[in-house]
Amino acid sequence: MTLPDPATRSTGRTVLLLAFLMLFFDGYDLFALGTVGPSLVTYEPWGGTAATLGTVAAITGAGMPIGAVLAGWLSDRTGRRLPVTIAMALISFSMLVAAIAPTLALFSAARFLTGISIGALTPLIGALVSDHAPKTSRTLHIGTSFAALGIGGSVSAFLGALLLPEVHFQWLFLPGVLPLLLIWPLWRLLPAGVPQDQPEPGDERRAPHPRELFSAPLLRATVLTWAATFLSLALVFSTSSWLPTVLLRNGYAMTSALQFTVAFTIGASLGVVGLGWLADRGHLRVATVGGFAVAAAVLILLPFAREQSPAVIYVLCGLAGVGSLAGQALVVACVVDVYPARLRGTALGFGQGFGRFGAIVGPVYLAVMTTVFATPYAGFFAFALIALLGGLAIILLPRRRVVESAPPRPNGTPAAEQGQRTR
Repeated sequence: MTLPDPATRSTGRTVLLLAFLMLFFDGYDLFALGTVGPSLVTYEPWGGTAATLGTVAAITGAGMPIGAVLAGWLSDRTGRRLPVTIAMALISFSMLVAAIAPTLALFSAARFLTGISIGALTPLIGALVSDHAPKTSRTLHIGTSFAALGIGGSVSAFLGALLLPEVHFQWLFLPGVLPLLLIWPLWRLLPAGVPQDQPEPGDERRAPHPRELFSAPLLRATVLTWAATFLSLALVFSTSSWLPTVLLRNGYAMTSALQFTVAFTIGASLGVVGLGWLADRGHLRVATVGGFAVAAAVLILLPFAREQSPAVIYVLCGLAGVGSLAGQALVVACVVDVYPARLRGTALGFGQGFGRFGAIVGPVYLAVMTTVFATPYAGFFAFALIALLGGLAIILLPRRRVVESAPPRPNGTPAAEQGQRTR
């Protein structure tokens, strides 16, 4: 079955609302471990230490590439509805297990399953929203849904500040069970079927295969979008975890990480709307490169803003959100813009799967740079370089999108490669 094209406006609004709710819970679950981290490392029954938190975080991260790759590939073969529903069921189950786990081993296993489901949702939501959004506001729809990630993370941080340490830290995982309430609406309301571009006369329709990402017409786009995804996720996870710690330890006008999180997510939410609007006016590349440029500028300016007022610091933290979380949504939009619809989920899944390693490599890169260079500004400049390289990857993306990469025709002649101008 093939999805109708173009999607109706009512379907697009329904999909956007459901996507926003799913990524809200995704953001809550993603940031929950960081919220409970101080309680986890001092939990005596489990022998918690700083190494415990790092190990559990690594286990969670290990599941993310698996979920991204499997979900993206499956969604191009079965449609988006089935893998989205499975991911939401899995995330609810894993958060319930984390909330009641009596041992560290079971808690870690639950976080691994959470990682798989979190990794799956990003490419699934990116593909799902782009399938049904009006073409004139596709990037805005993607950005609006991804803004929910930061809002969910803020709610997680707020509940932690409100309830911990008086309440046992595992109770904060219970809200992660609420996505169970979305499963029936998802199955009932999400369109079934596999999205397709219009086939060229004589082309044979066949199931998408990951090797097509490395075919001649798409190889350059694949390398560059994977690089941009890797760099954007390194920025997201580094700025959201490393940056508030640095600001608090070095005397900036902030009193808690919660203040950073609120400013960061508000900035990301407002920024993604503004950049999304600009992208949908035909300037997707400009908006995406602009997001990376904002991140680089903030990271260069922050070392010299220590004596500034709280208002200035909050504005800079908000701009950091624009350059990281909003930038991540725009990179997803770039992937959608480059690949044909039938490969969209596969491209997002494999790109996000590779990009998740940016979240792992980022902290290691930071440690190396701050060790090699004695200046206290080394960490800021190191990540500014990542932002600049991310912008360069987007600039180098091909200007034409391959609509269909068909197999050779029966007479042995290759099908013509069709292209469309990208934004």
